[in-house]
Amino acid sequence: MRPYLKDPKAIYAESFATVRREARLERFPAGMQPVVTRLIHACGMIEIADRLAYSRSLSEKARSALRSGAPILCDCEMVGAGIIRRYLPAENEVVVTLNDPRVPGLAQELGTTRSAAAVEFWRDRIEGSIVAIGNAPTALFHLLERLDEGWPRPAAILGFPVGFVGAAESKAELAADPRGCDFIALKGRRGGSAMASAAVNALAAGLPEEGNSSSPCGLSSSDGRTP
Repeated sequence: MRPYLKDPKAIYAESFATVRREARLERFPAGMQPVVTRLIHACGMIEIADRLAYSRSLSEKARSALRSGAPILCDCEMVGAGIIRRYLPAENEVVVTLNDPRVPGLAQELGTTRSAAAVEFWRDRIEGSIVAIGNAPTALFHLLERLDEGWPRPAAILGFPVGFVGAAESKAELAADPRGCDFIALKGRRGGSAMASAAVNALAAGLPEEGNSSSPCGLSSSDGRTP
C-alpha cells in the first residue's frame, strides 16, 4: 500500500493549496475566488475555471440574499443534500419539490420531465431566492421559460445541469440572457449536483481561510471531498 494522508486537516489544507497553485484565481474578482475554488475542489478539474460564465455582481447579490433569509430552490435531492446547513447564515430553507406527489401528473399534463414540472412548485418562493440546478437541463430551460412569462426573479441562478442532451444548451441560454438575474454557469456538458451545492456553500460561507468555517476543516466527512 502506498502512503497516503490520513489527517483530515492536512487533506483539506493540501486540497485547497493545490487549487491555489494550479488555478489562476487572480483573474477572478475577489468575491468570486472562493466560489471558483470550491467548484474546482468539488470536481477535481482545474480547467473548469476557463468554462465559467457569471455576472459580475453574483457573489455580492447572492450573499446578500442568503443573509436576508432567501430560500434555496434545488432541482434534485442530491443538490439539497450537499448544502452544508451550518454554513447558511439565516437558517435558510432548502427546498426540493421533485418528489412532490403532484409532480408526475403535472409532468404528464405539461408534456415534459418531472424535473421541469417540479419547477412549477417554486412559484410562490422564487422571488429573491437562490436557485441551484445541478442535474436537469429541462429544469433550467423551464425556469427560463417561466421567467419570460413574467415570473418574479430569483436573486441568483446557479446553473450546473450535466449531461449530453440539453445541458450545454440550457447553460448557454442562461449565459446569453439571464433574464435580469445574477448567475453562474459552467459552459458545456460538465456540471453536477456536487458543483451546484459547492457553489451554494461558497456563497454562504466562503472558505475557512476567511474565518467563516465553524471547524478547522469545515467538512461533514473526513476525506476532504465535501463540496
